[in-house]
Amino acid sequence: MAKEYDNTNSGTLFKNDLEGKSENFPGYGGSLDVNGEQYWISAWVKDGAKGKFFSLSIKPKDAPKEGAGKAKAAAELVDDDIPF
Repeated sequence: MAKEYDNTNSGTLFKNDLEGKSENFPGYGGSLDVNGEQYWISAWVKDGAKGKFFSLSIKPKDAPKEGAGKAKAAAELVDDDIPF
C-alpha cells in the first residue's frame, strides 16, 4: 500500500490564462496549506530595482467571495415599510 502524501505546509502555484482578463488579474494562482489551514494564493510578476519578482496575496479558502458581502449589506438597507 502506498504511503499517503502529507501536503501540510506546502502548496501549488499554476500559471493562469490571462486572455481577456484585466491587468490586475494574477498571472499565477493555486492553493496553500499552512498548519492544516487551507488558503488560496495569487501571484503577480512585477519588475523592481533588483529585477523581476513575485508579489503574493493569500486568502483563506473559507472566506466569503469579494462582492458577496456588499450585496447582502445593500439588501439590509432596503426598508420594506415604505408605503409606495
